[in-house]
Amino acid sequence: MDNTVGSLTQLQRSIIIGSLLGDGYLRIVQGRRNAFLEINHSFSQKEYVDWMYFMLKNICKSGPKMRKGNGDRIAYRFTTRQMPELTSLYRDFYISGKKRVPDAIQLNPIMLAVWYMDDGSKCSEDNVYINTQQFSLNDQEKCRNILYSLGLETTLNKDKKYWRIRLKKSSLSGFWNIITPYIIPSMSYKLGYNPVETQASYLEFPLYAGANTPTPSIDREG
Repeated sequence: MDNTVGSLTQLQRSIIIGSLLGDGYLRIVQGRRNAFLEINHSFSQKEYVDWMYFMLKNICKSGPKMRKGNGDRIAYRFTTRQMPELTSLYRDFYISGKKRVPDAIQLNPIMLAVWYMDDGSKCSEDNVYINTQQFSLNDQEKCRNILYSLGLETTLNKDKKYWRIRLKKSSLSGFWNIITPYIIPSMSYKLGYNPVETQASYLEFPLYAGANTPTPSIDREG
């Protein structure tokens, strides 16, 4: 029997879609009907994971936990409960278990900010990337089209043997204007400066007081 919970808010849905364009992923356990979301990052991004959990905690059973993986990497992750709405997103974002970009997706500023916090990087003043290497070239063209719908022009940049999206210099000012109000402080390094915190950042993205939480125990992967 599935362990389901109530509906997503529009803000939660935007956060989840932004994460699915980035590092978040959905799963359906064999024998279960509905999907759940897993958020999994390096422990160095603890504040970001804590913030994600804070925004989604009413659909989660428990908070983030550390997990020791291969080598020296320590992951920090949490999962949501199973939900029909997540199953609907799973059908949009996955084919035969492989993540893809849906044909029809409307990007809003919150989705874009979460996507950039997940998978964005600023290598220099004029070199800003969204690391879309996980997607096929066809899916990356879909990504470029949805960015263009926000007035953002991009190119594809080859990173070793894979491709990723690069923002054109002419679109950087518009890009920063869209996402800066929604970037949490621990991710401000991806902007290259510490932005002035706006009213929107407080109202839309309240921070989880992660600094006051005890250090979690480490689960070891089997």
